[in-house]
Amino acid sequence: MRPGPSLAAKGWTETALPDADCMSPRFITWIWHIRGSLALAPGQTSDDAFDRLDPLFHQTGTSRDRTNDTLTFQKKDQAAQDKMSVFDGGVLRIEKGVAGPTLRYHLTSRALLFCFLAPLLFLALAQITIAVNNFYAPGTSAADKLAAAKAEEKKKAADEKMAKMPMNPIDKALGAPAPKKPGTEGKGDEDKEKPTPTPAYVFAGIFAALYIVGRILEDRLIKSLFKKRLLSS
Repeated sequence: MRPGPSLAAKGWTETALPDADCMSPRFITWIWHIRGSLALAPGQTSDDAFDRLDPLFHQTGTSRDRTNDTLTFQKKDQAAQDKMSVFDGGVLRIEKGVAGPTLRYHLTSRALLFCFLAPLLFLALAQITIAVNNFYAPGTSAADKLAAAKAEEKKKAADEKMAKMPMNPIDKALGAPAPKKPGTEGKGDEDKEKPTPTPAYVFAGIFAALYIVGRILEDRLIKSLFKKRLLSS
């Protein structure tokens, strides 16, 4: 059997398969992973760079391990005063290139992951609330409509009877409020007792805003912090 033409012969290349990038772990892990790089100062060695960054990893709940040009750290129960408290771990590596040595870092944050997932959770709660309200809402069948019409007639009769009943003169003289009509009692209370999805939507919006701001801000803050340490005199 003759082999068919190869993908390259058909004009297919790796760049023509964008779905492969969409399915890669990095496409998903960017949610709570922060990656970046910084060029070291001219003449700065790996030892000098790590010595300048070392104080950041001498914090409560932080463990570190350095091997050659790589530093790995983990954080547990980190203090709020820790400038890197939002991160739970990561790897810093110094690579040598044509333009000089470069610090590359890869950090992870469960806080960012939580802020990303929280809106999805609250949106799910909102949908459950709506489904429950629809499930327990009055039916629209012919029998339900007939029952509702009968109930409305009874309320009208009760309202007319109440309107014809005069108020006691003594109660009226003492300023007592007029008795409420049976048809008006309980309508507002029933609506108030129904669960509403509004709080869930509010919390979803809050956490979504926290994630967007935090994802952008923490990326810039950690890069600025590393840069300040590396270039400090």
